[in-house]
Amino acid sequence: MQKLIAFFQLIRYKNLVFIVLTQLFFYGFIIRPSYQKLLGSSPLLNHDLFHWMLIASMLIAGGGYIINDYFDLNIDKINKPDKLIVDKEISRRWAMMLHFIMSIAGLVITGYVSMKLNNFLLLLLNGIAVILLWVYSTTFKKKLLSGNIIISALTAWVIFMLFFTEINWKDGRLIPASNLALISIYKLAIIYGGFAFIVSLIREVIKDMEDEIGDRKYGCTTMPIVWGVNATKVFVAVWMIALFGALCAIMIYALFYKWYLICVYILLLLAFIFTIFNHLRKSKSIDDYSRLTRQVKILMLAGILSMALYNFYF
Repeated sequence: MQKLIAFFQLIRYKNLVFIVLTQLFFYGFIIRPSYQKLLGSSPLLNHDLFHWMLIASMLIAGGGYIINDYFDLNIDKINKPDKLIVDKEISRRWAMMLHFIMSIAGLVITGYVSMKLNNFLLLLLNGIAVILLWVYSTTFKKKLLSGNIIISALTAWVIFMLFFTEINWKDGRLIPASNLALISIYKLAIIYGGFAFIVSLIREVIKDMEDEIGDRKYGCTTMPIVWGVNATKVFVAVWMIALFGALCAIMIYALFYKWYLICVYILLLLAFIFTIFNHLRKSKSIDDYSRLTRQVKILMLAGILSMALYNFYF
């Protein structure tokens, strides 16, 4: 039982729940209703294939978390010694084996869905995701900004993968003008993918501030080490202001169409972002940065849950 608990901690089961919720909400509240309401039909990705894609996403992401902990072992001994799993609960050899098993299983499942949909772009994209997770863990995580961008892009990938399942290559065009549902899905994928990218980037940079001590000892060149903590805070603040502005623009658009429930929800998000911004300004210790990462995670959850509002107005 202890090994099983350690395994779930190793694959970051809490983060996997976010992936599950993201894809469940995007499929259930955006993709299927778009087809039903705008075209009176069902999406190419039926329930069974969606469940397989969901499993593939979890396997690939879980494998990525494992390989990240595998290569971060020495740094984690300094930054979070009480949370060590690799080489303590699960051997390094088993960790590497689990990574390969989960990643390959995720690609095999993706290949099955690709064959069913005649859309091999899905296999290519998930293959690229597996490679990026590997090179992130081995190389780019320790580099200035590049690792943060990779993880943020992979967070948005969770949403865009579902959008790409609806591409019918027989039409000869990425998004046919006659497919109103796909056009709607594309716009919302851009909005939610952009939100996921920005929020993930903010969280990753804050985590770099939290992990600065261990990263510095092992020669990492993350933003707080290269630019300093104050400059890193400015970087995070700029992205938070950009997110704040984007949400204000969406709220103005919603007001124009009298989508008042969405406006109230965005106002709450804006208030929460302002709170995070204020805590960022005052943060100094590792505990402060840990609290900030938790708050940004709540912000991401709020963004995911907002997909349910789609059914009220569309």
